[in-house]
Amino acid sequence: MMKNINFVSQFKKANISSVIIFILSIFFIAFKGLNYGIDFKGGTLIELRTESPINSSLIRDTLNSMDLGDVNVKKFGKDGDYLIKVEQRENNNSNLIPEIKQTLSDNLNTEVDFRRVENVGPKVSSELLESSIIAISLALAAMLFYIWVRFEWQFSVGSIIALFHDVVITLGIFSVLSLEINLSIIAAVLTIVGYSMNDTVVIYDRIRENLFKYTKISISDVANLSINETLARTIITSVTTLLALVSIYILGGEILRGFSFAMILGVIIGTYSSIFVASPILKFFKVSYKTLEKEEEKIVP
Repeated sequence: MMKNINFVSQFKKANISSVIIFILSIFFIAFKGLNYGIDFKGGTLIELRTESPINSSLIRDTLNSMDLGDVNVKKFGKDGDYLIKVEQRENNNSNLIPEIKQTLSDNLNTEVDFRRVENVGPKVSSELLESSIIAISLALAAMLFYIWVRFEWQFSVGSIIALFHDVVITLGIFSVLSLEINLSIIAAVLTIVGYSMNDTVVIYDRIRENLFKYTKISISDVANLSINETLARTIITSVTTLLALVSIYILGGEILRGFSFAMILGVIIGTYSSIFVASPILKFFKVSYKTLEKEEEKIVP
């Protein structure tokens, strides 16, 4: 059964809230910054296993006593497994790993096994950061091109504003919470771009179809009708995706927690923006059946 929710009446409140949150996100990103992981600032990643479970704070205190710089210790996998991240510093020498292993063995009174050790130098980390920014930029540009070809320019503007809205607010929340930004988070952001665009295109396609079908009613009524007609699909898609992501967040372990959290944020924000950000743009530009006719006349003389 088709719903009849008056979404248009909430556009103004939603837009004001979106602008405030968007500006706050930019403020935090610009002034507080993002908490880059070793993928982007360089460092050493160690996967550690001990014979018996140990409090992660004890491992952290032991490493801090070595003056290694920023140290992050998290439980990883089953009991006795830990993931250690050590900041890249100039005074870190080639004997760093043996020294860390010896210090941990002496202070923890248990045998330690370094199951995996990865080093990321400053040059590699800067190249990864640059490549990540390029990847996100190219994804946004590709989406813009697709919408420009698929729809009229007003739809393109609306979709890109919605995408920027989703990406910036997601990163803003990561900045506020000081959550680590690594390559898996970049993968999540790129996935968010695709998910948000998919949701927006479904609603835009229905709006465009209804503009040709109901030529006498306003864009506000058409948008409201179209959102209600696609609401069931939007809810089902979002809820089923969230069920999978919440399961990964709870059961996937520490290594997948950041990725799944970013995706959960992206799905929620993306669903919201496709209704309350992308659709109001069409109302702002006063898109109508006549607008579409004029655009088609330009393409087909």
